[in-house]
Amino acid sequence: MGSDRIKILAITQARIGSTRFPEKILKEISGETILEIHLKRILRSRLITKLKVATTTEPDAEKIVFICKRLGIEAYRGSVNNVLERFYETAYPEKPDWVVRLTSDCPLIDADEIDKVIEKAISSDLDYVSNVLRPTFPDGLDTEVFKFAVLARAMNEAHHASELEHVTSYIWKNSTYNGGSFFRSDCIVSEIDYSGFRLTVDTFEDFQVIKKLVQLIGSERPWLEYIKALQKYPEIREVNQHLKRNEGYEKSLLKDNT
Repeated sequence: MGSDRIKILAITQARIGSTRFPEKILKEISGETILEIHLKRILRSRLITKLKVATTTEPDAEKIVFICKRLGIEAYRGSVNNVLERFYETAYPEKPDWVVRLTSDCPLIDADEIDKVIEKAISSDLDYVSNVLRPTFPDGLDTEVFKFAVLARAMNEAHHASELEHVTSYIWKNSTYNGGSFFRSDCIVSEIDYSGFRLTVDTFEDFQVIKKLVQLIGSERPWLEYIKALQKYPEIREVNQHLKRNEGYEKSLLKDNT
């Protein structure tokens, strides 16, 4: 992992509470928790210089901290609801040049795809780059890369519920890719549209799919091999095919309106 010249800090968000599927990241597949699979896959990145976990002050979050310690990863415990604040406070002591935002409900996150987003951000000297501004990758490969100064600005200026609960909402709403003027941005897109596939864990049905995939071909394969398995076994894919992408963000927007 990593480069000595540029400090690239990856932060993944992890919490115990989940309205749809409590303690989902602690569920085990073949002796490993969803969180462990997720963290180990991030650690394969060539470009990330440090990985930290942003978790909460909930009492049961100690279970997350324990897993992190076992893997030699630092964990910061902060606000449950103000996720932007928790994320910023996790990043601040490191003074990184770049921040990579990941979420722990993406167990099959792919290090090669993370590195592609990082490379694009740095080579083009953009404020924000992701693979989700125009979704073409499966739900569960979500990667966002931005300058630490951009995160600091969001921390100072964001105030809507959706902007506090979803760390980068303020950034991408004001990005040039979306017609804004604050943050110069771009999006990595896949030549083939895989956005209809789910490799995330929001619900028990999602977990069933990930469990079958890992039991079938292991937890260390490139993301495209999991897609090929879903194409080969449509009965697995059908288990969670009815679920919507970004349902949590849509709920936050309703809070803005009230």
